[in-house]
Amino acid sequence: MMRDFIQALPKTETHLHVEGALPYELLVGWRPELYLPDPPFRRGDFRYPTFPHFESTLLDHALPWFNSAQRYYEAAKVMFAKHVAQNVRYVETSFHLPVTKFINVPGPEIIAALRAAVPAGLEVRIFSGMLRSDITGDLRPTIDELHTWEGLAGVDLHGLETMPTERGTAEVWARLRSAGKITKCHAGEFDGAARVREAIEVLGVNRVQHGVRAIEDAAVLRLAVERGVTFDVCPISNVRLQVVQSLREHPIRRLMQAGVRCTVSTDDPLCFANTVNEEYEALADELAFTRDELAQVAANGWAVADVSAATRRAMLTEIEQLRGAA
Repeated sequence: MMRDFIQALPKTETHLHVEGALPYELLVGWRPELYLPDPPFRRGDFRYPTFPHFESTLLDHALPWFNSAQRYYEAAKVMFAKHVAQNVRYVETSFHLPVTKFINVPGPEIIAALRAAVPAGLEVRIFSGMLRSDITGDLRPTIDELHTWEGLAGVDLHGLETMPTERGTAEVWARLRSAGKITKCHAGEFDGAARVREAIEVLGVNRVQHGVRAIEDAAVLRLAVERGVTFDVCPISNVRLQVVQSLREHPIRRLMQAGVRCTVSTDDPLCFANTVNEEYEALADELAFTRDELAQVAANGWAVADVSAATRRAMLTEIEQLRGAA
């Protein structure tokens, strides 16, 4: 059974927003009079008409919950338990840096709360995400100290992609890399291939979140391959947000055939009601991904995971054994 094979794969999740991964059942249990058990936006046939509509849905549901470090801990305990249940063994997740100002809780306290929630058998790396405009606002002093935050694996630019990338971002990203932090950037989702080129050439990242619209420019695809850039792809998110009209039209296979390393993640399961296993199952059901192709997706996650060489070898060996037994 393909689902048994997917469950058995030791998987990673490398594109996950903490606030967007708030387990919806926590909201229902907390305030059942406000949060319906099966709201329309969590149904499989729902499509967000615009990115701002999606963003407002996410914030309207997440911000009431995330008002303290303790609430981050409580959400993460449930979130990470779901990863373990799906045989996901490594997670990269980002919290929204502006929340530290909204709720007046320092970022290191949020990081500590998330780390305290990590169960045995799961490796977690914590990132901080911010809007492209935050670097010029009142968050700048906080951004300028991110390199000193213990337990912070890296940073990400996210939010409305059509916003310009502020001057000075490349310098900040380079400084963070020199301090050992991993730098990411959302690009090639709601804006075109040129934003993927900007992320790679200007910001210097080798981890692009989404990246799927690079398929529109063969030169950008070649650039991504030459630089060894990984696209952390979220297929169900791309459909629900109408980046593509259906999974059958999704370019992930073509990206991989062009030589781009692609991983698969859920993005914001609060809003999409998806799981990592369901992402793999959707590739198998809608794009006819073979076991070899799904194994390659899993291996791609371990290729970029921030783990020891021994752990990487062990996970890749386990995937190869499953591939050979299929």
